[in-house]
Amino acid sequence: MLEKIKRSKTITLLLTVAVVYFFLQYLTPLFSPILSAMLFVTIFGPLLKKLQSRLHIHRQVGAVLLLLLGGGVLAILIWVLFSWIVGSLPEWVSQLETLELELEELIQKGSASIGQTLGIDGDYLESTLLARLDEWMDYLQEEGAAGMLSGSLQYLKKVALLGGFLVTFIIAAVLLAKDYDRIMNNLLDREEFHVLLEVICGIIRYIATFVKAQVVIMSVISVAAGLVLSISGIRHGVLWGMLAGLLDALPFIGTGIVLMPLAFIQLFQGNYGSAVVCLVLYGGCVFLREMLEPRLIGKRMGVSPIAVLAAVYAGIRLFGVWGIIKGPLGFVIIYQGWQSLQKRFQETEESG
Repeated sequence: MLEKIKRSKTITLLLTVAVVYFFLQYLTPLFSPILSAMLFVTIFGPLLKKLQSRLHIHRQVGAVLLLLLGGGVLAILIWVLFSWIVGSLPEWVSQLETLELELEELIQKGSASIGQTLGIDGDYLESTLLARLDEWMDYLQEEGAAGMLSGSLQYLKKVALLGGFLVTFIIAAVLLAKDYDRIMNNLLDREEFHVLLEVICGIIRYIATFVKAQVVIMSVISVAAGLVLSISGIRHGVLWGMLAGLLDALPFIGTGIVLMPLAFIQLFQGNYGSAVVCLVLYGGCVFLREMLEPRLIGKRMGVSPIAVLAAVYAGIRLFGVWGIIKGPLGFVIIYQGWQSLQKRFQETEESG
């Protein structure tokens, strides 16, 4: 029975898919800090060896230095964006107040003509609309404050989870940096783990390709969005474009969180052309990502771009927004695992 299963490519493929799905759905969330640390040490292992041989820096110390360097660069970028956003808050608040005044003026001008058309008292219509506008603005302010208070506990939980992830990741990375060679040698000595090592190498190659592709896409979208927004006359267009390009790589956010509110702001300010530009730019950014990502990842991985696109769609259906990452990653694991298993089975048959 076992031999029949081994010889059946369909059964082998189905079992591989089932194992990969179980791994991504249930094991990845539980062991994500350890898995991330393993990938970090594997990717930067050659650099850690060079630091140890040339500068006599222990691998554990080198891992800490690399983590501090990466964390410092990330902290600087976050601080620059946070400072810009906080510095722009007074301007946004004043724009909200200006919007309220413009709406009141619009109601006052249009109530008389609308009342005549509908056969309603214009003064009554004006007072009713103004009252509703005041209630709406008060509701927005109250709900915004209440939402911040009620959501503060959830934010604290997320911060605590993130802190636990980072602490576990750092400790695991430092420990693995010390014992990485011993672990790999033990795996190489056991033939049954060779398939696992081939899959790990495929995953690392995919992650490196994925990161390079994201950098290219973010750069293209940042430059395109910055140029378009600047040419259209939107204030701080370059910064808005850079922010849109940076957030485009995040599964939960994307360029829409920047360009859609910006379009509504331009619309309420009466800049209808700029609002249309923001909406068209948002569609263009989505098109650029959908066009570039499969091509960049598929071309460098040696697979068809349509296969990567299908993997992204299947990942979103199975895992939600994180499927943008898990879908192609699962495809790479299945592809590498199936190829390695078939190679082993063929070698076994030939030797037998």
